[in-house]
Amino acid sequence: MKTIGMIGGMSWESSSVYYQQINREVQKRLGGVHSAKFLIYSFDFDEMATLQSAGRWAEANALMVKVAQDLANAGADFLLIACNTMHCATPEMEKAVPLPLLHIADPLGKAIKNADLKRVGLVGSKYTMESDQVLRGRLRDRYGLDVIVPDGEDAAEASRVIYEELVRGKFLDTSRARYRDIIARLVAQGAQGIILGCTELPLLLKPEDCAAPMFDTTALHTSAAVDFALA
Repeated sequence: MKTIGMIGGMSWESSSVYYQQINREVQKRLGGVHSAKFLIYSFDFDEMATLQSAGRWAEANALMVKVAQDLANAGADFLLIACNTMHCATPEMEKAVPLPLLHIADPLGKAIKNADLKRVGLVGSKYTMESDQVLRGRLRDRYGLDVIVPDGEDAAEASRVIYEELVRGKFLDTSRARYRDIIARLVAQGAQGIILGCTELPLLLKPEDCAAPMFDTTALHTSAAVDFALA
């Protein structure tokens, strides 16, 4: 079994889900009292969120590289970022660290292609929705997908709920209802499926909250991590 080097804490709410899902899946596949081999670095999310909100992405990416190097030196066999947004650091990490990085967009893209969908909606933080460097560009270039995102007040509200509520452990019915409306408008614009492009969103939303198929980036990523660890 390979040792997973996981970069978490962005936020710890979803990092705990990663840890739980991966260990449960390893035990399911191997039986007995098996569990995953893990090395975990957990950020103080306030530090990273401050850099994000200030647009200091070079500094945020440099922190990601430093942690990736530390995990590699500690004995990790591959890297896993338990966060969608900070996959923007992928190019720098891959240049600096001679370990495979299991990108969150790849199991996602494969799942959408397997569902034979062409146009999907994406909800997540404003950085994930706006940037080509997190999900959108990779899904377009590698999987031929047309990704649409909310705009205006819908985009602002989708991101606000994440940073003001979900990363603080608040999962409110009022916000679930707002997300349902945002998602419904994306479906009305032709989205054949919806990407939950924030690792906290599956803690708020369930399949019944959307008329179209939903793609849980956390669940897809953790399953792919177990595949890689046991390969």
